[in-house]
Amino acid sequence: MTRRLLLALCLIGFAPPAHADGEVQKLITAADKARLDKYGETRKAALEEAKAGDPAEVRELDALLAKPLVAFSDKDLTGNWKCRTIKAGGISPLVIYGWFKCKVSDDGSGWRLQKISGSQRTTGRFFDDGEKRAIYLGSFSVNDDKAKPYGSGPESDQVGYTFRNSATEWRIEFPAPYYESKLDIMEFKR
Repeated sequence: MTRRLLLALCLIGFAPPAHADGEVQKLITAADKARLDKYGETRKAALEEAKAGDPAEVRELDALLAKPLVAFSDKDLTGNWKCRTIKAGGISPLVIYGWFKCKVSDDGSGWRLQKISGSQRTTGRFFDDGEKRAIYLGSFSVNDDKAKPYGSGPESDQVGYTFRNSATEWRIEFPAPYYESKLDIMEFKR
């Protein structure tokens, strides 16, 4: 009995992104599945357009994307983070916003993200998609408006792939977001 309790406590300390059981396939909308299916070509087009942006910002984006990817399995993302959004392609070639506050918690069913400052907000969940990638399903809201549940429609639904670069850095890449750009990248640091 004591061994089982110790094993359970050890496993709780290393929570996976969430739901490696295929739950994401039951929740994801057809529109968001289509966005993920076109992720590679959308990302390529957005990053090509971003090259026409401010040279200093282009170098910053290139440095972020050049960082090697590492596994999620041995780390816990819970806690407070500073976060910022990078918009590539679309209305403007490249826009890098300042840093805001984000928080990741674990509600017992996996990691939940909440952007808690700035005018553009997101709240959502992460789902396991392999060793070095997770899927984020979230809801976009503005200021202190209550976020709608995921699946409420294209104006609020968000989908993206999450990648980890180190114990203190990770990002979500949102292909074809509803507003403004071709690719949003939300960067996180501690």
